[in-house]
Amino acid sequence: MQAVDTLILGGTLLCLDEAMTQIEDGALAIQGDSILAIGTAADLRARFTSPNVIDGRDCLIMPGLINGHTHAAMTCFRGLADDLPLMDWLNDYMFPAEARNVDPELAYWGSLLACVEMIKSGTTSFCDMYIFEEETARAAKEAGMRCLLGEVLYDFPSPSYPTPAAGLALTRQLLERYADDPLIRIAVEPHALYTCSEPLLIQARDLAREFSAPLALHLLENQAEKAQIQAKVGQGAVPYLQRLGCLDERLIAFHCVAFEDEDIHRFADHGCKVVYNPESNMKLASGFAPVARMRAAGIPVGLGTDGCASNNDLDLFQEMDTAAKLEKVRHLDPTLLPAPTVVAMATREGARVLGLEGVTGCLCPGLKADLILIDLKRPHLTPMYHPYSHLVYAVTGADVKTVFINGRLVMRDRQLLTLNEGEIMERVNRIAGRISRSLIAPAQ
Repeated sequence: MQAVDTLILGGTLLCLDEAMTQIEDGALAIQGDSILAIGTAADLRARFTSPNVIDGRDCLIMPGLINGHTHAAMTCFRGLADDLPLMDWLNDYMFPAEARNVDPELAYWGSLLACVEMIKSGTTSFCDMYIFEEETARAAKEAGMRCLLGEVLYDFPSPSYPTPAAGLALTRQLLERYADDPLIRIAVEPHALYTCSEPLLIQARDLAREFSAPLALHLLENQAEKAQIQAKVGQGAVPYLQRLGCLDERLIAFHCVAFEDEDIHRFADHGCKVVYNPESNMKLASGFAPVARMRAAGIPVGLGTDGCASNNDLDLFQEMDTAAKLEKVRHLDPTLLPAPTVVAMATREGARVLGLEGVTGCLCPGLKADLILIDLKRPHLTPMYHPYSHLVYAVTGADVKTVFINGRLVMRDRQLLTLNEGEIMERVNRIAGRISRSLIAPAQ
């Protein structure tokens, strides 16, 4: 018999591969950072032995979830300015609050809190855009999470840099520092077309090409933004990006609410990717992204929570539930975005969007061991006829029992093993006090 680092025995194994393989009384062997074998419990018990055996009975065993768009450190601004339109929320509240308060301390502890919340709700990988992203990378490394992140780029000064050129230089430093990191990957991330000039977008495009890195930005989050971009550049946002040479397989666009059929076809033709954020779009009354039409056109679409200031949580199971139901009621068609499709968007397809296919997103030998166990011994999960139905319409993040990332056990039986949850919450509450005081103090 072969010795392996970890054996998970029993439970229902959902591989989320292209064949949507499902194994009852399943099992999985982990060696190092990768999945060595999958099969039935009887098969793997006969082939492998391990000092670390995880009891997977009465559990769903599946790939970890992939949060395709968030702003991790904005946990510090959770609930600060609710029930406002996007531009009012952004310009009148978030940008001023960030200018007064965001510093390395906030970025670090806010990101740690986001990692706590994501791990405890089953997310093992995330894509982040914010300020002082070196601190978010440090937090993710401590948590043991996999992430794609980038320093947000603006035309105006950021708390972390004085000029756009300095922001690009900071991004280059991140690209060089994390070039070979097993968990952290870097994207070039201009904030949006309304906050970035044409020269900045072109320089960001060139930097992404130089490092073969993703280029990620917010795009057409609502109809007001669509009109604003048309007035600013004299053409639609997607044709403008095409003119700048930004439409290719590296482009990841967040939101895409105001997409028309022509925009969808251009994205599909150029291999661009989209992250859907239904709860944030609902809360800001931004509208409905044409998700079913995007997917029908062949655009890879992942799922994201957005940041805690506009959601206000990072529970991707709730996001799956919302995504499925919203598309159905919008079109009065209950067959749209069926449960298996939505789970794939949060796993395998999310990995494809972030350029992590071949790394994570499904349970297959050779891929990294990023996986979660969901406890089925719950009243609201009894009985279970169809596991994908449960995952989308009944499971919440609180049902996640055990989490592995990159072969490492980071949560067992709801106990975090890499982070001090109590200390992190205490530090974020201290930062929140500072934020509250800053909002009533006169601006300096």
